[in-house]
Amino acid sequence: MEQTLKITNVLSDPTRYYIYQYITKRHKEVTVQEVAENFNIHPNVARLHLSKLEDVNMLVSETKKTGKGGRPSRLYRLSDDVIQLYFPFRDYMLLSKVAIQTMLSLGEVGKQALFLTGKRFGTELIEQETAKRTGDELNFDEKLTILKNAATLAGFYPEFEANGDQTKIYFQIFNCPFKEVAEEHETVCSMHHEFLKGMFEVLFDSVELLEKENIISGCDTCSYQAIVSN
Repeated sequence: MEQTLKITNVLSDPTRYYIYQYITKRHKEVTVQEVAENFNIHPNVARLHLSKLEDVNMLVSETKKTGKGGRPSRLYRLSDDVIQLYFPFRDYMLLSKVAIQTMLSLGEVGKQALFLTGKRFGTELIEQETAKRTGDELNFDEKLTILKNAATLAGFYPEFEANGDQTKIYFQIFNCPFKEVAEEHETVCSMHHEFLKGMFEVLFDSVELLEKENIISGCDTCSYQAIVSN
């Protein structure tokens, strides 16, 4: 509860809140000067905001040479700590671990139920987004936008890119909401794969989802290639 109050206090400042949001969408380290220029504030003010976010473990920083000469710069990035705000405190991480362990204790039947449940939630996430739209059949760009919005809503911090003939979609996930549980149960990654597949299958007639990189394996992102047909 004490940490929750500290985080709430830090994020109560609008500029600081938007700085944090800015960094979550950058997917890379930022400097004091970059933040100062983006928010039109003095570097000392930017440094203060970044320090406050670091004090509550929302950011971490280190000094590095940027390759541009001069003194090394302090670079800030998102902390690996899970930020959860609940009033009163609820340990949903513990609940998720209990649920996963229970399903896996059922053997292959439980594992398949986990995969089906993950896929259903991915499907429902996209259906919620498509329900907001009316009119003619969705074109490829509209489908890609729906995927981006849904993945962002799920907290994936995603980036999407399609090839020229619109048969392949490359996407990266910079934040895995299941990371802490997946580190203990690798089956969770398979569930996440089904979750993503469920998202795509609502929008495309067929999809083959290929994993290229995985955060749990030590990569910076989870990267995928989706081969689709309309």
